[in-house]
Amino acid sequence: MERLDGARQRYVWGSTTAIPELLGIEPDSEPWAELWLGAHEAGPTRVVGGPPLAELIAADPTRLLGEDVVRRFGPQLPFLLKVIAPERALSLQVHPDLEQAQAGWERENREGIAMDSPRRSFKDANHKPEMVLALTRYEAVAGFRAPRRAAEVLADLSSPLARRMRRTLRLNPTRFGIRQVFSDLVSKASRPEPAEVDELVGEISQRLEAGASPSRRADTNAVEMASTFPGDPGVAAALLLNPVTLQPGEALFVPAGSVHAYVSGLGVEVMASSDNVLRAGLTSKHVDVPAMLACVDYVAAPPVRPAPEYLSRATRAYYAPVDDFELLVTTVVPSDSRTQVPGRGPRIVLAVEGTTTVTTPAGQERLTRGQAVFVGADERTLAVEGAGTVVQADVP
Repeated sequence: MERLDGARQRYVWGSTTAIPELLGIEPDSEPWAELWLGAHEAGPTRVVGGPPLAELIAADPTRLLGEDVVRRFGPQLPFLLKVIAPERALSLQVHPDLEQAQAGWERENREGIAMDSPRRSFKDANHKPEMVLALTRYEAVAGFRAPRRAAEVLADLSSPLARRMRRTLRLNPTRFGIRQVFSDLVSKASRPEPAEVDELVGEISQRLEAGASPSRRADTNAVEMASTFPGDPGVAAALLLNPVTLQPGEALFVPAGSVHAYVSGLGVEVMASSDNVLRAGLTSKHVDVPAMLACVDYVAAPPVRPAPEYLSRATRAYYAPVDDFELLVTTVVPSDSRTQVPGRGPRIVLAVEGTTTVTTPAGQERLTRGQAVFVGADERTLAVEGAGTVVQADVP
């Protein structure tokens, strides 16, 4: 069991206060978007007083990961745990599946695109399904609406862009109509001019103020996105997506191919160990439209919101339909005896409330809010006591 020092990611969309408050440190007025806890090279977590976690695992992968994990995923930690704190909308984005990631990685390697090049889209050869658990109210957009519902959101808007989008959806109320509208919005040859997007947002703002919005969350998100990225076609594209509001303790699973953007809040995010992000808009970073469009799933579906499965009075599990990770949340109170936490593989345990003591056969670690430990697969049992809540990422 090793204490971890997570990697800080200072993206411009991050909150200046949320993560520092979680860690109990003074904010420095700079945005702090994410805290990475894992072994991905783009954000290497260090063992406190020791080497990067990736080096520790590489020195003895079978002991620390377990034979089953090494057989299935190779000698590497298959998941990445993050604390994520958007203060404004992230880029509209999609993640590749495993086949797409491997093909994109190999293609960019053949083309000689450097890993640190702004033109690089594929940072590794892994897929990136992910799940976010809300610690506060958390706003997002995820997955395409049904085409008829998307057309209804545009129904009373008279700007030329709104009329074009609505006409396509009504003529072809299928995933092919959604694909046509989305592709037209983000492709270089057909994307609307900034003035057209601004006119659309002006109409949306007016109907919000008049209390006439058919979807207040969709309209509010669009206005919020436009305040940061005026004229960006991604604002219009977000109207095609499902708005999602998570309350603390609720989760959202984002599969590969699902177009999404996180808008605001504080959450814990677990994903396959990857940094592959293909952007569609709402960003100043590289946008590789052909690669992004090749990964998009246009089938309309409601957001996937895993319901917790209660494993005991103290522990609830959030299961995703992937093999790379699962997420368990354990809450204990002083009157509880030592509470066993299920799990059999490598784990990262993060305290998100109160003060708890984590016990394994190797010893104990006292965790306060924001502190984390890595527990190897050789530590076959783990228990928690005290007064607080811990989140555990591990391998199914």
